[in-house]
Amino acid sequence: MMRGDRFVASVQGVMRAHFGTVRRLALVLHATHPAERNAMEARIQAAFRELGLRTVQSLHRRDEAGALALLREADGIFIGGGETFVLLGELQRTGQLALIRERTLAGVPCGGSSAGANVIGRRIGTTNDFPVADVASREALGLLPVTINPHHPAPTNDADFRVRAGKIRGYLRFNPGERVLALGDAAVLRLHAGTARLAAGQGWLYEAGRDRELVAGEPLPELAEASGASSR
Repeated sequence: MMRGDRFVASVQGVMRAHFGTVRRLALVLHATHPAERNAMEARIQAAFRELGLRTVQSLHRRDEAGALALLREADGIFIGGGETFVLLGELQRTGQLALIRERTLAGVPCGGSSAGANVIGRRIGTTNDFPVADVASREALGLLPVTINPHHPAPTNDADFRVRAGKIRGYLRFNPGERVLALGDAAVLRLHAGTARLAAGQGWLYEAGRDRELVAGEPLPELAEASGASSR
């Protein structure tokens, strides 16, 4: 959803809508390698600055207690991409997973990209990266009642599309009680005021034995149920 140090034009509107009232954004960069976090922070700060948000602070600038304090004080949260299992493991280890869920359910706008989108779902199951770190469990934030698969190829890329769809269908054969929300690059699924909608780009909803492409703007009640995130 970024090109260089700015959000691509197609997602800027929904990003403004979702984070437009935020004054202080907590940035979660655990998925980025420690040597690259300063540079990633600068990129994302510049992207949000273009949307009018001036105060964007990364948790990696603080110790564990300070990071928890920032999450409690901020009125917006954004979780960056990188290595999903490193991200989830750190969120679990530090207690930040429970705190982010608590704050989001209280109405604080929260969003994520790539690995950061993965942890928005119920559990980690259809990532595109390797399990490079151990996690206590695959349970994630559960703000959407699905497993999320980012970077889903477009149908115009026929071979890659069929491979990814086949892998997701295979996952669901072993986990038939789950749903998988697949999002293409520069796609945004927004849950706001109790309603979930595809707000930008392409998305697909996979269930055992069936799947469908999502229609932009169409309410998706099955993606709001049981999440508890009714206000954002």
